Amino acid sequence: MSLKCGIVGLPNVGKSTLFNALTNSSKAQAANFPFCTIEPNVGVVPVPDERLKNLAKISNSKKIINTTISFVDIAGLVKGASKGEGLGNKFLSHIREVDAVIHMLRCFDSDDIQNVNPNVDPIRDLEIIETEMMLADLDSIQKRLEKNNKKNLEDEQLKILEITSDYINNNKDISVIKSQFEKKQLNQSGMLSLKPKIFVCNVDEKSIQNGNDYTEKFISKFGIENVLIISADIENQINGFDLSEKKNYMEMIGLKETGLNMLIQKGYKILELDTYFTSGPEETRAWTIPKNCKAPKAAGEIHTDFEKGFIKAETISYKDFVANNGWVNSRVNGKMRLEGKDYIVKDGDVLNFRFNT
Repeated sequence: MSLKCGIVGLPNVGKSTLFNALTNSSKAQAANFPFCTIEPNVGVVPVPDERLKNLAKISNSKKIINTTISFVDIAGLVKGASKGEGLGNKFLSHIREVDAVIHMLRCFDSDDIQNVNPNVDPIRDLEIIETEMMLADLDSIQKRLEKNNKKNLEDEQLKILEITSDYINNNKDISVIKSQFEKKQLNQSGMLSLKPKIFVCNVDEKSIQNGNDYTEKFISKFGIENVLIISADIENQINGFDLSEKKNYMEMIGLKETGLNMLIQKGYKILELDTYFTSGPEETRAWTIPKNCKAPKAAGEIHTDFEKGFIKAETISYKDFVANNGWVNSRVNGKMRLEGKDYIVKDGDVLNFRFNT
């Protein structure tokens, strides 16, 4: 499975600049006027994981294959989008297709970059976006609950729609709904308001380390858990450097991690994802799975036949694989286990599946 994140926000907050930085490209046009992006740009990025290199070295693998993450640069939203203002209808249709939403919020002052609002206020900007999402959800719910459509809904989906409608109409905390239903059911509902969210405060260079007044006010209201402070402009600049220049510049400005690494870590956390590995002479490869994924389902990420004909999973933890220098010594030293259908795969497991075709 591949994680797909949509970058959303008001016009001119830095969405396309961040997209270009994350994907190390100039695919997304970044210009100083509203609706610069019309059709969404999509970039597929390998997920950095130092463990892959270590495993490949031990297994003497011919190639390394990272798991991937997709970023989607979606057109800027304005107030009234749910009623078709600006590029609202396009925005809302594109955002329904992503697994997680990255809210890009302007937290910097600039006379050179247009602002669709008279002042900088990330809290207000987020509320505009969230309100338009909820209004779009209400419109969708109303249509799906009409008599002719209602009969096609499963009981769980019907409950989700009715409860979501009640929460939005009565200004209740909609995030509570996520604890009432399974993630799969919530995903199938297609509700924009229920998608996992990451909040990116886009700051200038001097605010990278400690933030600024805008980020402080935002964090005091919404908490720090899903908030990242990133300078899209700086991220874009350092992509043009070689590795040593990049490292030196990051140290100079106090940037400990790239925005890509921070977003991936946060994305895996909010979507509750893990990584397991396969490693041998042909290739070492990373695979993304949901947390608490059982071995047959994990095998199915490689091929459906692996899941259907699953027998056992030869399992070694990453730590033991490295400490014992690969499969052979791990077996000899009793660090390899044969796990059955009920085994829950752990992050970092190195697996080899036995199956019937």
